[in-house]
Amino acid sequence: MPKEMTKVAIVTRKEKFDELRLKMKEIGVTGMTVTEVEGNGVQQGIRKIIGGVMKRYYLSPKIKVEIVVCAVKPEDVIRVATEVLKTGNVGDGKIFTSPITHVVRIRTGEWDDKAL
Repeated sequence: MPKEMTKVAIVTRKEKFDELRLKMKEIGVTGMTVTEVEGNGVQQGIRKIIGGVMKRYYLSPKIKVEIVVCAVKPEDVIRVATEVLKTGNVGDGKIFTSPITHVVRIRTGEWDDKAL
């Protein structure tokens, strides 16, 4: 029977990625997918002064880090990510989890925990 797998998706500031990546490696996370994304939450965008003119951008640049785990507990990923990413300011991000039914490594045809 395959092991339980969970996807942890972290949306956060770009500048914290290197520290997050190193801490994930320390707890045994062996792979992740990183995407540059834009979005808004409580902060409803950002304001910048460009050429003396105040501009409002409703979507803030972020990264989305997706990690699928079975050997590492999702709670450990969440705990470490929160420790690294929390500044106490609006815009620190969100963490989402969801169960994964199947993973297939295309190159070898391996399934589920063997494909991770």
